[in-house]
Amino acid sequence: MTADVLVRLRGMLSTLPRAEQAIARMVLDNPGTAAELTISELAQAAGTSETTVTRFCRNIGLRGYAQLRLHLAAEAERLRADARPDVNIAGDITPADSTAEVIRKVGYADARAVEDTVAHLDVDALDRLVAAIDTAGRIDVFGVGSSAIVAVDAAQKFQRGGHYAAAWSDPHAGLMSASNLRPGDVAIALTHSGRTRDILDVLAEAKRRGATIAVITSNAESPAAVLADVVLTTAARETTFRSGGTASRTAQLTVVDCLFVLLAKLHYEESLEAMERAHDAVRGRALPMERDPR
Repeated sequence: MTADVLVRLRGMLSTLPRAEQAIARMVLDNPGTAAELTISELAQAAGTSETTVTRFCRNIGLRGYAQLRLHLAAEAERLRADARPDVNIAGDITPADSTAEVIRKVGYADARAVEDTVAHLDVDALDRLVAAIDTAGRIDVFGVGSSAIVAVDAAQKFQRGGHYAAAWSDPHAGLMSASNLRPGDVAIALTHSGRTRDILDVLAEAKRRGATIAVITSNAESPAAVLADVVLTTAARETTFRSGGTASRTAQLTVVDCLFVLLAKLHYEESLEAMERAHDAVRGRALPMERDPR
């Protein structure tokens, strides 16, 4: 439950009022320190009022500040249990970091994105989306910016399993494709913030055409999530050099991998045959292995 609150808070961060964002950053950056502050002390440190702190708590689904402090104390304890001597868990990348330290921090952040995403995936929602994809006439996957890379990966994986799928990153092309979707088809949108206008436009068009709408996002309260029939939430920690789009990519890829494997499991033998056909189709594109001259 504690992790759920903080994962939700990270996803909501950019949508909160500026005064509440200041509170959120203090809470996320150092939950242990924040847990020890009174509501007055936290408000003063964030440059805001006690009323704003109370409103912030309610906006993230808590009854009040006392409940927030309990969650922060539990998170601080979890971080201490996860502590590693070679990585500052809460630390950002700094100019003083060595190459080895940067590698450890990036690796830790990616691993946590995967672990947190898997821990909080809605299993029922995942099963519903797998069932919809399995019976879909076609699958459109939409993503812009860094999410476009994940959209291509998703479409390719669905194709390998024998499903008709296409990825769209150009807003105009995406709208044209969405306009041809029908009931029974599936539109999947990858959007970290859930507020990207291009994605909202294609989802609205797909919804008008009767397609099943799925959204993979870090913000379950976002406008994109509101349009969706199925919402799958990702978890990723943002840092100076790992913006929302960058940090979310690993988490999104994890969700796509789960979808692919679950789809393959539904029709095990047929999936193996489809993947083998796909492999055979591109096998000839590889250069032959060079023989060892010895």
